[in-house]
Amino acid sequence: MMTSNVFLDEAAAILGPRGLTRDAELVSPWLTDWRGRYTGKACAMASPASTEELAQLVKLCAAHGVPIVPQGGNSGMSGGATPDETGNAILLSMRRMNAIREIDVEARRVTCEAGVVLQTLHEAVEEKDLRFPLTLGGKGSATVGGLISTNAGGCQVLRHGSMRALVLGLEAVLPDGQVYSMLTPLKKDNRGFDLKQLLIGSEGTMGIVTAATLQLVPALADRVVIWAGLPSLGIARSLLLHCEDMAGDALEGFEVMPQACLDAVLTHLPAARAPLEGKHAWHVLIEVVADSASAATLRERCETMMAEAFDKDLVDDAVLSTSETQAEAFWLLRESVAPAERERGPAVQHDISVPVEKMPDFVETTAPMLEAEWPGTEAVAFGHLGDGNVHYHIIAPTVTDGLAWQKNEGKAISRRVHDLVTEWGGSISAEHGIGQVKRDELARLGDPVALSMLRAVKNALDPQGLLNPGKLV
Repeated sequence: MMTSNVFLDEAAAILGPRGLTRDAELVSPWLTDWRGRYTGKACAMASPASTEELAQLVKLCAAHGVPIVPQGGNSGMSGGATPDETGNAILLSMRRMNAIREIDVEARRVTCEAGVVLQTLHEAVEEKDLRFPLTLGGKGSATVGGLISTNAGGCQVLRHGSMRALVLGLEAVLPDGQVYSMLTPLKKDNRGFDLKQLLIGSEGTMGIVTAATLQLVPALADRVVIWAGLPSLGIARSLLLHCEDMAGDALEGFEVMPQACLDAVLTHLPAARAPLEGKHAWHVLIEVVADSASAATLRERCETMMAEAFDKDLVDDAVLSTSETQAEAFWLLRESVAPAERERGPAVQHDISVPVEKMPDFVETTAPMLEAEWPGTEAVAFGHLGDGNVHYHIIAPTVTDGLAWQKNEGKAISRRVHDLVTEWGGSISAEHGIGQVKRDELARLGDPVALSMLRAVKNALDPQGLLNPGKLV
């Protein structure tokens, strides 16, 4: 079915000259996903300026049977914001809806629109001595709506949780054009289902997030970032428990990477330096933070924590940041792992989780297994050990056609990884979403009852199947 000119004319009348474009040069950059795996087509790109405009557009799409593919910063990892190749869908950009409506300092919350970029949100609340406690490498492009729709995680989940824990209220346009508006948060509210949770993590398949009220926390008075080298991931798990015991809620980040990842980053960033002398099987980045009341003793507490870790043989070497510049340099090494891995050549990436206590055994058991089954590959795991979530990459051997390897051997490897994760009681998608990359795998491995429930909710809210078709379910 080709999208009619009548529909496009009516959409243009709703959105105005800035709100609808069919210019191929303007639309083209947004038709390919961030990883470059998927490229689709769209009849036009809509950019509403308000919830009211979007609601009218969605009603029009419902009347004409036009699919809608919502898109935030187009920085997702699972192809969830890319249209298919038919050209029937309208690409919905939320980037014009970028107002920060209110920062309530006393209540420590912010209400903002879906198109607000995460870094912009950070900067706005920092001016009020507050902080939005979720960050990730793509903070310069990721939008609030996209983060909510994929239930993003990042590097501070250990203390503050994912987006599910930080969204207090939500506004969204439903598939029939009705506006769900529950932006005012209540500490206690027992009026049935928590409906906003149906939309968080639904990847735009059940409603289009237009605004949200988000939890803020006090700005940091100080932080210490620690870089440690140690012999195994199992010992890293023991170090995590030690740090949790000694630092409590002040422990905000605990990231792991093997030596191979650090080597790749140092090649990728020629000006960067290794934090420690010599090589270590595993490296750990630990962040401990303090508010104004506890900042004076932060360094002393971190030094004591690490001294006891040495006494317990939990670390081989470690260094504490002595300045904010050094702390940022440590984090840059961690945040550069993914681009550094891309430079090494083709790989298949997996965003997985297993129960936190099982993650060291999972990696140490399955990595040599996979390398033996596919000779020449290298299994690399890095990420958020404290959340039971690592990014599990299988790097290809030297190949002449990387794309062909990914489509053949790579696909078989991913299937094997997902089978193993399922056997260990884990999830094939910890924080990046399902999108179209893992849709078939979710259908293959997901619990049948849970999948039936997901599809029932989807069909009830979107009986025409117009919101982000081909994604998630």
